Amino acid sequence: MNNSEWAESYFPIYTADSIQSLYSTSTMPIHKIHENLTVLLAVSSGQGTLHLDDHIYELADGMVILIPAKSDVVIQGNQMHPLHIYTLSISTQEQKRSRPVEAMVRSSVLAAGTYIEFYEPTIAAQLEQIYMHRLPGNEVRHMRNQILFHQVLMSLLERMEARYIASEQPSMERSIAFMENHFSEKITTEGLSEIAGVSRSHYSILFKQLTGFSPNEYLSRLRVHRAKELLIGSSASLREIGLKVGYKDEFYFSRRFKQQTGESPSSFTRRSPFQRVAVWCAPYASHLMLLGLEPAVVISESSEYVSTEGVSPPQTIRFIHSDSSSEQIKSALLDAHIELIIAANQHLDMNGLSSERLRSIAPIVEIAWMELGWKEHLRFIAQATQRVEQAEQWLADFEREEQQAREAIQTSQIVNETLTILVIKPDTLQIYGVRNVGYVMYQSLGLRPPAKIAQEIQRFGDQFHSVSIQLSELQDYEGTRMLVLVFPDEKGSKAHSEMIFNSEYWKGLEAVKRNRIYHLEQEEWIPYNPVSIRLQLGRAVSLWTGIQ
Repeated sequence: MNNSEWAESYFPIYTADSIQSLYSTSTMPIHKIHENLTVLLAVSSGQGTLHLDDHIYELADGMVILIPAKSDVVIQGNQMHPLHIYTLSISTQEQKRSRPVEAMVRSSVLAAGTYIEFYEPTIAAQLEQIYMHRLPGNEVRHMRNQILFHQVLMSLLERMEARYIASEQPSMERSIAFMENHFSEKITTEGLSEIAGVSRSHYSILFKQLTGFSPNEYLSRLRVHRAKELLIGSSASLREIGLKVGYKDEFYFSRRFKQQTGESPSSFTRRSPFQRVAVWCAPYASHLMLLGLEPAVVISESSEYVSTEGVSPPQTIRFIHSDSSSEQIKSALLDAHIELIIAANQHLDMNGLSSERLRSIAPIVEIAWMELGWKEHLRFIAQATQRVEQAEQWLADFEREEQQAREAIQTSQIVNETLTILVIKPDTLQIYGVRNVGYVMYQSLGLRPPAKIAQEIQRFGDQFHSVSIQLSELQDYEGTRMLVLVFPDEKGSKAHSEMIFNSEYWKGLEAVKRNRIYHLEQEEWIPYNPVSIRLQLGRAVSLWTGIQ
């Protein structure tokens, strides 16, 4: 047994077998390469093409290509930009000295038959030095050649290792995705490493690098976080929940739950567990703030929220743009010590994510965005954060305000007319239904939409957001009065609306002729959350009681 601290791993020995300098000229524009050794090709100057196995590769200054042994290569220069290349033949051989039986013998990476190309002008310069001193006059020059040669090898090996890691990443991701989707089943590191195509020991190292956790820690987090989701949103027994997340009985489940969280499952359900909550959908931030809980993180395209009387202004919210990479978002959530994620499934889908991919961070509650109305949003969020009483009290107060608002506009002519909500965007026209401003007008106040919109509301209820129309269809959705909202383009201009207002279709509307058009501001009437809806209700009463 070798007791030396220098562990012998018996990698192969690399030597420079030969080096050539090749020029393409008008009389010799083509060079052919067929070597029994691996060949390193570096372009010193000029342009050309390399033909290998029915593939054509463009050559340019600084290009470096590693050509597998016994490859048939044809290089053709460009007459306008004469090609100058260096080729270095690399020989590999195993160490011949005796070695213990248990010693690890490593095969040559450079001789593994891998084609690789990249841009690195330094290598061409190094090969030029080796070529110029290929017949060294003294041992010092010989050693400098050896150092240059191994610097070239180091660059190659580092490039190949980087590519190996990059190509290996998808396999690692597949194994992690498998765990995320099958965590309730029996999962072993051996099985995961087979999916990734790496050794068990190497797999654990890569897994920790990618996730920050060992495979066992990650699996435990997935199971316990899913158990928390079930404890929040279902009435299942501890035994049923334990089985659903992969534990054989409720006692083992409770023990593992307490090991990770510091409390038993029953203790978890008795307290208000979540103080650090992240929301993936800006309006849900307003729901939380209404319930007295400021989200720690908001992931959204904008930092839209509403701060008004009765709702404390945000103090420490961290906003993360939803365009950030999944790795950036997950890292930010971990750094913020998030205990619960509330997300709209539609927004997760838009970013190529899912509950499965986020569950390792924290329990996640998905609340459908378009399929539910804002009242249901509030109720689900209240249930998830154990603030049901606050939510129901607020909704009861709001319903009284709705009744008072309906009574307040009874003397207005609008109650006997029809109302169209037109939204003009840079690339489309929309007639709104019962979301956003439409909720207050049609649901809270009970005003009548045009017939076609009424039919859609009857069919889809709170899910009916809007219908896109052509300019020529405006008359089909005409009401006796019309609310108009113009969305600016990316530069902030609303000039695109002028085409609508100057058209004969617009001028032919009765509401236009009778001057019953009301222009509303997007910021005041579009946000769809409890606080905004309440504000819109007050604005709507002021609008309709102030007209004849």
